[in-house]
Amino acid sequence: MILDSRMTLTEALAGTTAPQSVIGALRLMGVSYYSFDGRLHRGQLLLHEAVARDVREIFRLIEAVRFPVARAVPIVRYRWSDTESMAGNNSSAFNYRPVAGTDRLSHHASGRAVDINPLQNPAVYRDGRIEPPGAVYDPGAAGAFFEANPIVRAFLDRGWQWGAGFETVKDYHHFQKP
Repeated sequence: MILDSRMTLTEALAGTTAPQSVIGALRLMGVSYYSFDGRLHRGQLLLHEAVARDVREIFRLIEAVRFPVARAVPIVRYRWSDTESMAGNNSSAFNYRPVAGTDRLSHHASGRAVDINPLQNPAVYRDGRIEPPGAVYDPGAAGAFFEANPIVRAFLDRGWQWGAGFETVKDYHHFQKP
């Protein structure tokens, strides 16, 4: 098994500006997945305790069906930059930040959102802009999501929202639980 991340909780939280009320509800969870190299990897996600069971079950499915995940590393490794994490095709959860272009806190700020494979599942805006730059959404590609994908269905069946249904942006890599 290839270790993509082996941080302590203290390391995964280093430098966050989140209040203690948020930090106290976070859990650092190990996840296993097959990456695009065909080999089994082990990474970590920093999540709100209320969604940890759902994500654990979904990552068991991800591993079982060999849905490729590029990597899963707490975003502290990317200096808390969502832009850098997406460009690195990193799957992540907690990041105390606002929704891009707003003052409203993201579901990531509480650890109740997960992004998976942003290069295969980019955010596509109405004006044609795509984030991360250079990403291409091809629902038939390995690691990409589409409506009938078993991973998408597993999130939706557990009451999560998929970013592909957002009005202003089709955020294909994003899942959040209210």
